Order: sequence, then structure tokens, then C-alpha cells
Amino acid sequence: GHGMVGHKFLESLAEAGLAHAQVTVLCEEPRPAYDRVHLSEFFAGKTADDLSLVAPGFFDREGLLLRLNTRAIAISRDARTVTTASGDVLPYDKLVIATGSYPFVPPVPGKDRADCFVYRTIEDLEAMAECGARSRSGVVIGGGLLGLECAKALRDMRLDTHVVEFAPRLMAVQVDEAGGAMLRRKIEDLGVGVHLSKNTTQITDGQDGRHRLVFADGSHLDTDMVVFSAGIRPRDELARTAGLTVGPRGGIAIDDNCLTSDPDIYAIGECALWNGQIFGLVAPGYDMARTTARHLAGQAATFKGADMSTKLKLMGVDVASIGDAMGRAAGSRSYQYTDERKQVYKKIVTSEDGKLLLGAVLVGDATEYGTLQQMMLNAIALP
Repeated sequence: GHGMVGHKFLESLAEAGLAHAQVTVLCEEPRPAYDRVHLSEFFAGKTADDLSLVAPGFFDREGLLLRLNTRAIAISRDARTVTTASGDVLPYDKLVIATGSYPFVPPVPGKDRADCFVYRTIEDLEAMAECGARSRSGVVIGGGLLGLECAKALRDMRLDTHVVEFAPRLMAVQVDEAGGAMLRRKIEDLGVGVHLSKNTTQITDGQDGRHRLVFADGSHLDTDMVVFSAGIRPRDELARTAGLTVGPRGGIAIDDNCLTSDPDIYAIGECALWNGQIFGLVAPGYDMARTTARHLAGQAATFKGADMSTKLKLMGVDVASIGDAMGRAAGSRSYQYTDERKQVYKKIVTSEDGKLLLGAVLVGDATEYGTLQQMMLNAIALP
């Protein structure tokens, strides 16, 4: 794999003193690593080259080989080889699996219709751009972080844009009910239709668009274009067939050194399962990449999980989530502030005695994000 985390691993090898290592990189896509976090900027004018993470000349050094359009199909742990789709058999001393994730598409009848897309690769974006040029409307199925990024992409194509979400609020993983309600109002004020608690039962021919999304409650929504952004699943099929330990719900099980159940195979990024957890953010993946490089170099390095706090700007709207944003810790207390006129919502979650910050939600104004995050991470007492 040569995604964002795979490339960070290559950069980390040199930092760990292993620039001399003989490394072969198998990349399924036709281009080297690029910035998936900012994919929506492709529709605001950025090119594939602009999004590239690979410095000019990076692969010029001897012993570092990048093979594009090359998919690994089998790992032989006994022989210590990897077989590619073209039939090549490549030996390894150490193997790093950085295969990432794939978009989850709900098993909805009609999901394979023409002009239905997933939002993952630059090739996906190019196909969406072609469809957008001949469309009036677009729907994103999925109102999470990536779904709202995708909605921005549709808006940038000047489409009548809608977001359909199964849960009763947007960004259900990151924000609470009140924060989700404020976020909905702000997104709707930008001209995006928001449809919550909607279970899509089928996609069929539309009347006011090429498709009709039919919902379980009997309502429907017509559109020219459908984009699925309903979450991710770890790409662990290589590990499964090789007999490596995987989690009951997917993911390649790793220890604190990012080693799998085979002492010669590491797994990093969204394909890896650490302590029962898949990390869907890039920062923990980068930490895994650095840990693996250092461990290969014989240096002391461990992965100890990650702070899943996140701050982003969605269609110009500040949204941030810190720590225990939902107040799940026993005895925790929450304090909320709402400004309906300015459309700002803030909540902090504290320990029972009110002295330690456990989490926070910020919608509409995230200027305190850095301060609050440091207070939580460093257990600084609240004033």
C-alpha cells in the first residue's frame, strides 16, 4: 500500500537511520501517495499533482522501488513472499501491510446503478466531476465527517446538494445532540438539504432526476447523482487469507510495536486493529508508521493509542470534538453554551469534581480548541 500512512512509513525509515534498506512498494493505484484528507479541494481547483505527498526525486534513491498499478493478492508466510496480480513473486525479510480501508456501501438495491459513486480515490473524483458536469442535483448518503466533506465537493460543482443520514444527527461520532442540531442549521443555511433518520431501502428510476432514493418511512428524494460516504471498513483480506489474526469485526490485530501475529509482518493505518480499535484519522496512522520504522531499526518505540480529538472546517463551519465529547465517563458533568443568533454551540465535559477537563464539543467557533485539547491531554486543572 502507498497511501498517506504507507508514504509516512517510507519517510520514517530515513529518520530512523534505515535509508539504506531495500524497499519495494506495491501501489494498487496509478499514482503515488496523495492527500486524501483534502480530497474535496480537487473540486475547488486543486489538481492531482497539487494533492501529491511525494517530494520530487523521492524514489530516485537506490534500493527504493515504487510499483504502480500493482496489487498484492497473496502473502506466503512460510516462503516469506508476496504474490502480485500479474503473477510476480517478491521475497521479503520484513513486510509492512498498509492497505488502508475501503468505503462501506450499504446493501441497497440499485447501489450499482450508473452515476452512483464512492468518495475515495482521485479516479472516483474524476468520475464524479464528469457526472457533475451533466447533473443538476447530487445526494451524499452518509452525514459523517467524510460525508460532509463530500457534500462540499458537490456544492463546489454547483449542484443542488442533499445529505441523507441514517442517524438522528450529523457527525454522530464527533458531536452530541445539541451540537448536531446547531451544525444542521448551519449546513442548511448554506443551501444543503439535510435528511436525518432516513433508511434508504432502494435506489430506482427518478422523475425529477436520474435516481430516486426510497426511504423506509415512505418518503423519497430524487437526484441525478449519488455518492456513498457511509463509513469505512479495514482492508484486511490479505491478512485473513495469510492466516494472520484479525478482529471479530475486521482489522489486522497488532501489538504496541505494530507487529501482527507474525513477528515478521507489521500492519499500520486504517487496516490495523490496536487494542480492539480501528483509527480512522491520519494522525494515529502516522504514529504507527513512525513506530514501525523505529522498531525495525532496533530502537525503543511503542504505539500507545491516540487522541481522537479533531478540528475541521466543513463548508466554512468550524466543528471540533475533544476527548470524551459525549460524557460517557462515570460521574462526568457537562456545561453548555448556546448562542442562537451567532449559531455557536459549546460544551465542556468535566470530572465529577469539576477540576479536570474530559472532553468538549465546539460548533460555529472553535478558537478554544488548542487550549482545551492541551488542558485535557496534560490534565491541567480547570480555573
